[in-house]
Amino acid sequence: MTGRSYFLACFAILALLAAPPASAELVVVANASSGVERLSRDEVINIFLGRYRQLPSGIAALPIDQPSGSPVKAQFYRKLVNKDLAEINTYWARLTFSGKTSPPRQAASTAEVLDWLASTRGAIGYVEREKLDERAKDERIRIVLELTP
Repeated sequence: MTGRSYFLACFAILALLAAPPASAELVVVANASSGVERLSRDEVINIFLGRYRQLPSGIAALPIDQPSGSPVKAQFYRKLVNKDLAEINTYWARLTFSGKTSPPRQAASTAEVLDWLASTRGAIGYVEREKLDERAKDERIRIVLELTP
């Protein structure tokens, strides 16, 4: 291998390692007894930003976030409102300080999000589709919005 081809091979490997990971497909999921079949993107935005306190069915909306600093949480807010986690945290700090509303419940894991969704009427959250597929037989939760990559 010549010096030039060695350099090109190393460069190609480094480029692959530095490439951002493929983003997973995210889905917004609600408790099946919430009376909601589908939600619009705007409705999800308003629920997760504390503007709506009820689902369209009239049941109290109980949003839950993925763990703080989670790549899934970052991807969700980037896709939903084109904001990074620092901007979302600043938004919630301002609203919490003013006493207007409080942020979504914070989960410790994706499993906790799914358990909360399955057991709590009015719960709404987001997960990677593949995580939901692992629990496909769980009829207590349903997809209400798909956020494509």
